[in-house]
Amino acid sequence: MASTGPRMKLAVLTSGGDSAGMNAVVRAVVRAGINQGCETWVVREGYEGLVRGNIEGFQTGPSRQPHTEVKVKNPNLLDNLGFGDGELLKDGTGDLPSGRTLKGRYIVRVGWDDVRGWMGEGGTLIGTARSKTFRTEEGRLAAAFNMVKEGIDALVVCGGDGSLTGADVFRSEWPKLIATLKDQGKISAEQAEEHGHLRIVGLVGSIDNDMSLTDLTIGAPTALHRICESIDNINSTASSHSRAFVVEVMGRHCGWLALMAAVSSGADYLLIPESPPEEDSWEDAMCGKIHRHRDVGKRKTIVLVAEGACDKNLKPIRSDYVKEVLEQRLGLDTRVTTLGHVQRGGKPCALDRILPTLQGVEAVNALLESTPETPSYMIGMCGNKVKRVPLMEAVATTQAVAQALKEKDFKRAMSLRDPEFVECLEAFFATSGLDRTPYLSPPQRMRVAIMHTGAPSGGMNAATRAIVRYCFRMGHTAIAIQNGFLGLLDDSVYDFAWLSVDNWMAKGGSELGTNRTLPDIDLGAIAAKFQQHSFDALIMIGGFEAFTSLTILEEGRKHYPAFRIPLVHLPATISNNVPVTQHSLGCDTSLNALLEACDAIKQSAQASRNRVFVVETQGGKCGYLATMGALAAGAVIVYTPERGIKLDSLRDDVKYLKRRYAMDVKGRNEGRIVIRNEMSSHVYTTEMITKMFKEEGGTQFDSRSASLGHTLQGGIPSPIDRARAVRLALKCMAFVEEHHQLQPTSQSPVKQSVPESAAVITVQGSTVKWVPAYEMIHHADVKNRKGKHGWWEENVELVEMMVARPQIV
Repeated sequence: MASTGPRMKLAVLTSGGDSAGMNAVVRAVVRAGINQGCETWVVREGYEGLVRGNIEGFQTGPSRQPHTEVKVKNPNLLDNLGFGDGELLKDGTGDLPSGRTLKGRYIVRVGWDDVRGWMGEGGTLIGTARSKTFRTEEGRLAAAFNMVKEGIDALVVCGGDGSLTGADVFRSEWPKLIATLKDQGKISAEQAEEHGHLRIVGLVGSIDNDMSLTDLTIGAPTALHRICESIDNINSTASSHSRAFVVEVMGRHCGWLALMAAVSSGADYLLIPESPPEEDSWEDAMCGKIHRHRDVGKRKTIVLVAEGACDKNLKPIRSDYVKEVLEQRLGLDTRVTTLGHVQRGGKPCALDRILPTLQGVEAVNALLESTPETPSYMIGMCGNKVKRVPLMEAVATTQAVAQALKEKDFKRAMSLRDPEFVECLEAFFATSGLDRTPYLSPPQRMRVAIMHTGAPSGGMNAATRAIVRYCFRMGHTAIAIQNGFLGLLDDSVYDFAWLSVDNWMAKGGSELGTNRTLPDIDLGAIAAKFQQHSFDALIMIGGFEAFTSLTILEEGRKHYPAFRIPLVHLPATISNNVPVTQHSLGCDTSLNALLEACDAIKQSAQASRNRVFVVETQGGKCGYLATMGALAAGAVIVYTPERGIKLDSLRDDVKYLKRRYAMDVKGRNEGRIVIRNEMSSHVYTTEMITKMFKEEGGTQFDSRSASLGHTLQGGIPSPIDRARAVRLALKCMAFVEEHHQLQPTSQSPVKQSVPESAAVITVQGSTVKWVPAYEMIHHADVKNRKGKHGWWEENVELVEMMVARPQIV
């Protein structure tokens, strides 16, 4: 809804090192600002552009007026539709420190269509530069003058902790700067009064994920994608030649990238700044660990090194030195790969399109609510929710980590990191080693069965590998059940070997095999197999079928004592339809597969002519994949089972598309995406909607369809799914061990009185919680095979807002 108050002029800039997702931030801020009745501007080349401003004689207003006579509900949208006319990157002036020459304007007013198509672009299209001038009071005075001259009174800054510190300093000095400009006669008394308060909001753009008080920074997930893609490629050549590779990644004061890459790729050894090796001779510890791996037949070795890695005495650990150690002490043919700036490049992954969009919208809301009394906010993430944090509190905590490292207080440095960081580090140690002596004594050891149930999804194999490796470390026996409950009945059961799961981290689908058969096919026979193989625990990895199987087995405990063991469901499904949990293994991988397809489809549609593609996705009766995919792909319409499809809504959709194409610049082709969940309607099918759009589009636009089908279930799992799989798998093992101690023997009647031992592991915000099977039933829509409430459903309105559907229809 557009604001009814004075029209705020807001600007957005990107500063510091570039990161994927910055363009999504700019797009979200511009469009959310226009939607709220604001006038929107961008500042090119970061703070340097703010200092340089606009050269006299160059036009700073609109380069053209909207050419169409289409009537819309929000005139502000039409007023802001075409500023820049696609020339945003082609004019400005001055020589930047990097040697680039720009001519024209640095502070540019932009409209709705100036940021069209920006979501899928890497880096920052408005440019970034490190400004020494802005660090001086004279530079900030010039920046303040340029903002007042253009009438801008609100600023969104996307950058690292240095950029956000500069933003807070700028705001705190603002009254003094305005008074100085007034005294110098550069601005009038009226201007000084009108611009007495500067509104500033910060968003964290950093591939290192080094900002405290937020779960993820903009660009970090994509950088992790680039790293894992490289390591996956290295793995094959390393195995072919039986080589060792030392891979150096970015991270001067933060080892998040190295840590998550090590967990996601199954690396052998890890060196990060926050947790240096405890041993006096870390070289001996590393070589001992790698030697044990080689002793059992492992042909490849991967060592991950963060660029800021050091030993416990703060002596830097260089990649070349690690290479030298491996060659001289173990005789391994070793190579060094320094990934460098390849980590910053490439188009954003799904998370780096969705999260910046949510944060950009929240940034505009924070600006509109800002008063002289409120602090400058940083917009961060807590789970899948945006949150506002006092900017300087976040910066101070971040800088405290660097200070703790400098003082060798590594324990404090780790305590200042996100709890998930600590858990992932423990997970790496738990799954990467091969100890000669198991941790647990024989009476404490278990026979843990692992089964995949339902449809395959990315992360199933990674979770299985983590469980197997942990079992070897503790002394448990990890048992594979192939092809679900049917495989159990056929005795397709065997013990895992440590090396048999070595390459499973990057494998998609299900290496164990899976199907949708439930245990009630023959519950008595299933119980007999439990007894035959002496299972002490069962971990089922899968979707709604695994949840249903858990409830069946839990109910079967009344009659079959064999089921009175810890029973765990680890959600893994691309549909993300398991009740309560916000994320299932595979849903991130599937979102990225959907984006890959939509990017290619949109490119094809745009190159040929104005064309609308109706893209059909999987998801069953759950609209998660369609909704979040539409938000990430910039789709103009999304159809989900939760909302359904009505004839009236189809009429509005046609009206919207015709009006929207009428607003486009003549001769500029535009491809648009409509995403439809496969179960949105049995009547209004993908084929029918495509034909209707084609017929109604006439000479304005054409229409085609694309059904992605099972391509969304395959492919290499995303790093996020891999890391999440390891974290959740180890929590499953901790749960199993705890309840096994409460139920020491298979005949103990006390087992029947512990229903909590049959549970689902759920992700709720930033925390992981166990929910008993009997409680999960209350949150399930069993008929439609999903939860009763989806946290993502509210994002359908955001999809429509970001393409101006409410204003145009």
